Amino acid sequence: MFAPATVTSAVTGLLFSLSLIVAVGAQNTFVLQQGLRREHVRTVVLICAVSDAVLIAAGVAGAGLLFDGRPWLIEVVRVAGAAFLFGYGLLAALRAVRPTALRTGPDAPAVSRSAVAGTCLAFTWLNPAVYLDTVVLLGSVANTQSAQPWWFGAGAVLGSVLWFVALGFGARLLAPVFTRPVAWRFLDVFIAMVLVAIGLRVLFTPIG
Repeated sequence: MFAPATVTSAVTGLLFSLSLIVAVGAQNTFVLQQGLRREHVRTVVLICAVSDAVLIAAGVAGAGLLFDGRPWLIEVVRVAGAAFLFGYGLLAALRAVRPTALRTGPDAPAVSRSAVAGTCLAFTWLNPAVYLDTVVLLGSVANTQSAQPWWFGAGAVLGSVLWFVALGFGARLLAPVFTRPVAWRFLDVFIAMVLVAIGLRVLFTPIG
């Protein structure tokens, strides 16, 4: 039997994790896009979930202290992340100029698993906000949970897994809408706007 304090910490961690993850962001838009294309979805969901688990564990273990007194470390991630977001946003804008209908199955244009995995890793690890939200903020909250910080972390990991599985595999329910090129045009315009906006925020918003 789990003690009430253990269950409470785990549920609190799950809800807190979802409050941070369930938002319009670069990583989520990429997961949604891959889910709609039904393209290496398992790989994308696995990378996102495992990465979050590693970051959450690091936060609970106190890795957020690494950023104390090292503003240059955040600056490096900030500039690299903004450059990546602008670049991918430009690609989305170019796709919007010449949209295509959703194609799945043997006749769909192939994109290698390694290319998709590399892009997913970049969206996850080149985002300075993920370190502040997951490692610093979530880690700090976890360590207020008396003797239950790791159960809080376990709940947070579960919340992350549930979200990415739902987003990645649930996106296919929208596939009929995206058989029309105009739907992809709207999605790519939306993705481009989101990524550029996030890139500008990352580049110009003081972090600390």
